[in-house]
Amino acid sequence: MFKNLFKPKATDFIAPFDGKLMRIEEVPDPIFAEKTVGDGFAIEMTSGKVFSPVDGTIVAIFPTGHAIGIRANDRNQYLIHFGIDTVKFNGQGFTTLVKEGQEVRKGDPISIVDLDFFKENGVCMVCPIIVTNANQRKIVLLKEGVVNAKDEAILSIKV
Repeated sequence: MFKNLFKPKATDFIAPFDGKLMRIEEVPDPIFAEKTVGDGFAIEMTSGKVFSPVDGTIVAIFPTGHAIGIRANDRNQYLIHFGIDTVKFNGQGFTTLVKEGQEVRKGDPISIVDLDFFKENGVCMVCPIIVTNANQRKIVLLKEGVVNAKDEAILSIKV
């Protein structure tokens, strides 16, 4: 009876692309793994089609296309970083489909990542997803292993 009272409630967030879900501490880049940028999680990308994980507003698009910031309507803010050290490609391999200030709905296409290009260049496509306003809240993954784009109930953000 009381078991479900203590279960973390899923955040209104869907998987933005296909891949393997992992804790932020597993990201092979100390800047992310040590939470210097903030707390979150990661997905090792296996499909280059990227969808908005939330209903909200695009608040940042890095000029190189390697990262996109979204402020969700529930006030959580997310930074989706595509791969490790992809900034050095100066935008090559990325097609951004949205503009800063644009409203998006869960599941709207927001970017295309050329996975073949990055594989040819030996780039790790582990993609950190940071909750930039997490403060003292804790990110809890509700699933393990492989996720498909648009899978629901993959994380919780606990106070």
